Amino acid sequence: MRLLYCGDVVGRAGRQAVLDHIPALRAAWALDFVVVNGENAAGGFGITGGICREFFAAGVDVIVTGNHVWDQKDTAAYIADEPRLLRPMNYPAGAPGRGHGLFPAAGGRGQVAVIQVMGRVFMDALDDPFAAVAEALDHHRLKQGGVDAIILDIHGEATSEKMAMGHFTDGRVSLVCGTHSHVPTADAQILPGGSAYQTDLGMTGDYDSVIGFVKEEPVRRFVTKRPGRRFEPAGGEATLCGVYVETDDATGLATRVVAVRLGGRLAPSGPAPLPPASSSGLVGGEMAEAVAGLHQGKGPDTDG
Repeated sequence: MRLLYCGDVVGRAGRQAVLDHIPALRAAWALDFVVVNGENAAGGFGITGGICREFFAAGVDVIVTGNHVWDQKDTAAYIADEPRLLRPMNYPAGAPGRGHGLFPAAGGRGQVAVIQVMGRVFMDALDDPFAAVAEALDHHRLKQGGVDAIILDIHGEATSEKMAMGHFTDGRVSLVCGTHSHVPTADAQILPGGSAYQTDLGMTGDYDSVIGFVKEEPVRRFVTKRPGRRFEPAGGEATLCGVYVETDDATGLATRVVAVRLGGRLAPSGPAPLPPASSSGLVGGEMAEAVAGLHQGKGPDTDG
């Protein structure tokens, strides 16, 4: 099975990257299942039902969220009736929506369980994410009960907590990855037990920014230590960041993991072939050659 998970979508620029790239990637990479973190999609704060519908129409199978899940007033009502929109499952009992589910993959290729929790280190003090994941994995076991792949997201601040979750679930999930920091980590790997892992997928947003927001106001606040204007999402071309995973049909464990970066300012990465179009000046075969060079330890030629 071929899986794509895209990191936190920030504002209009991030949304446009999803709408522009996902349909082409589904075809180019023969994707069976696509997950997107959409918790910053609505002006940088939360997500709306309308945005969810746009993402689903573009080929996204499941949307996960995080600590900004309740920022938009209509989300509580929408999430209660839309099983494809998840919130961290370790919210206290009674929170609207759900934190895990089993969903069909494309073309009858099987079913994918998606689980999301939120970390507690430097975050809101929710219920124990490790206990919540253990409970979810009692419901969803790889290659049992029609579960062909399992994707686990830990939305959190501390890299140590995310790495601990990776080792806690290694061999029991297809992919465990982190979101929330808006900066992609360089540690995409297959853990010893067979689970694909990346500490943080980064954001799908404009990287000429401070974690996706127009630079001036965050910088001013750091310098002056005084509140000011509302943060606004940066509007330049976004980089779609995430991770691509291939799984073994017999075990559901990972056989390949590749960090994904497409468009915008960051160096391109992903499984070849890559679809055309990039503001880096690399298109079509040129971009695929650049990616091949990256996998061989070479940087892309961006001179001129």
